[in-house]
Formats: sequence, C-alpha cells, structure tokens
Amino acid sequence: MDATSQAGGATATAGGPVVGGQAGPADPLVPYLSADFPWYGLDEGWTGRRYLMQAGAGAPRAGAAAPSVDYGTLGHGEEPARQYEPRDMRRFAVVVTVARRDSRRSADNTGTLEATSASSAAWLAGSGLLAATWPGQLDRALRQDWLDQQSSLAWDLADDLDGPGWSTLSLPVNGLPQPFRYRESEYGWVLAGEAPGVLLGAFGRGVSAYGAGFATVPDLAAYTRP
Repeated sequence: MDATSQAGGATATAGGPVVGGQAGPADPLVPYLSADFPWYGLDEGWTGRRYLMQAGAGAPRAGAAAPSVDYGTLGHGEEPARQYEPRDMRRFAVVVTVARRDSRRSADNTGTLEATSASSAAWLAGSGLLAATWPGQLDRALRQDWLDQQSSLAWDLADDLDGPGWSTLSLPVNGLPQPFRYRESEYGWVLAGEAPGVLLGAFGRGVSAYGAGFATVPDLAAYTRP
C-alpha cells in the first residue's frame, strides 16, 4: 500500500493547505487548481457549509520540476478541532480525493512508492479522523502516545480492506451506486473506495455516512465562500 502522507513527503492532517510538507501558497485554491485529476465532494444533497482543507504533494512526475498534487481534502459542516477540547461535539464530513498513480520515486529520490490504491484513500481518511480527534480522557502528555498507537492501527486496517475490520456500504457517486469499505469507531467513521478517475475516501463524525453521496466538484469556488 502506498500512503502519500508517510512515504511521499506530505502530511496527512486536517489542517490548512500543505504541499510537499510545506505551507501552501497564500491562495489556498492554487494547489487544488494545479491537480491533474477531478475533485470530489459531497453531492447536492449536502446543503451545509463547504470549505477547503489541504492538498498534498508527492514526488515530481517525470519531466516535472515541482512535486505533483497527489491528494486533497474538502470539508463539509463544522471544521474539525485543531487543539485539545475536552468534549468536542463538532459535526463534519471530509472527502479525500486521491490521484491514481503508478509506482514512482519518493520525494527525496531515495526509494520507490507503490501505486496508489483504495488502501491509500483509507489511510489518509483514517489518519485525518485521528488528527481531528482529541480524547477528553487524555492530557497533552499522553496524546502523542495515543496518536502513535492509533495511527499504527489505522495503517494496518487500511492495508486489509477485505478484513473483518471493514463492512461494505453502497453509496452514490455521480448518481450511480458504488461499493465502499466502511468502518466505525467511537471517534467517528471512515470509508474508502473508487470513483471515476480517482480513489475516494471520507471520514466524519456526527454526520451519517449512510446518507452520504459523492460527486465531482464543478466549481471549487463553492468551497471558498464564507
């Protein structure tokens, strides 16, 4: 399984735009508009707030001077917490779009990354949910230990989408039913699958995954409005 976030130099968190692990340009739309794949978000059934989250880059493609945009996240609902909150009740759903990539060199040119797969989307979605989760029973000193442990578990689960940790859920993508692998925990839910041209993941809390539908985003301006 290739996880761009670990092997390709990007950081899979629920923060602002990230390209190659560095702060993105002042205009958050720039990395999204430079992608060579379509972006997906919740379909028109979602009438709430939409917002940009981050776009992540991996290794440059052959002949390219800059790292390619390999994945990105679009948020729906309330923004996930970015700092400790004893009782975080925010409701959100985040859609992760991952480019289909063949095996390629790592960002630091020291190794080879596997081709992206639905497991890549599952890992990015799982790690995104972890980044948005602040267990109230843990203090800051213990949070990193918890995060390391849960990240390892999320990695193992993402690498075994056919295993018992996942169930099957059919959801519409551009109006057509598409199978996804789905799991729940006390912190929220994660799902992963495929869509035309890309791999698709999502995570959320307080918003039902069973009622979700996905669609290509014709105009990213909908995600920049207050």
